[in-house]
Amino acid sequence: MSAPVLIGIAGGTGSGKTTVAKTIMEQLDRENIALIQQDSYYKDQSHLEFEERKKTNYDHPFAFDTELLIDHLQKLLDNQAVEKPVYSFTRHTRTDETITVEPREVIILEGILVLDNEKLRDLLDIKLFVQTDNDVRFIRRLQRDMKERGRTVDSVIEQYLEMVRPMHQQFVEPSKKYADVIIPEGGHNKVAMDILVTKIKTLIEELNENG
Repeated sequence: MSAPVLIGIAGGTGSGKTTVAKTIMEQLDRENIALIQQDSYYKDQSHLEFEERKKTNYDHPFAFDTELLIDHLQKLLDNQAVEKPVYSFTRHTRTDETITVEPREVIILEGILVLDNEKLRDLLDIKLFVQTDNDVRFIRRLQRDMKERGRTVDSVIEQYLEMVRPMHQQFVEPSKKYADVIIPEGGHNKVAMDILVTKIKTLIEELNENG
């Protein structure tokens, strides 16, 4: 088996990264694609009291266990299975569970700071940045955090203003310069997605020929 194609999808919170990943998976063979969410690699905080965990700045690079993420990606690139962590956003720490991820022909890494770390970038065959208007991203974030993470409107707004927005300006937005392709409006941009999927297919063919 040849080395997988590793695709990084970055962009601000609510930009549509997951939609891009799903669109790629729909247009390619799902059985040959592994999806890794950077969110799964938030640092374990079980040693901290719950009130301390709640103060975590999830949009800062220090919140991630990037070393473990890089180690897992390298193993997948070497065609080895990994045990992906499971993170609880209600408990603000990792659970005791893991999810086995088998090596696949295509690996998609999706997360806000996928392009911020140089070592992480160097592993990527294709680097994408999803660009979406700030107001749209905030509304999506608000809806998601209330529905999936049990947050209140006030807590989401406070977190957005104090952490999410300044971290986006400091870390996420500047990482756009490292992208091979910037996709306005994410998976809803049909022309960009068609071009992207064609490029991925070409890369797979080249790797198979050289493998």
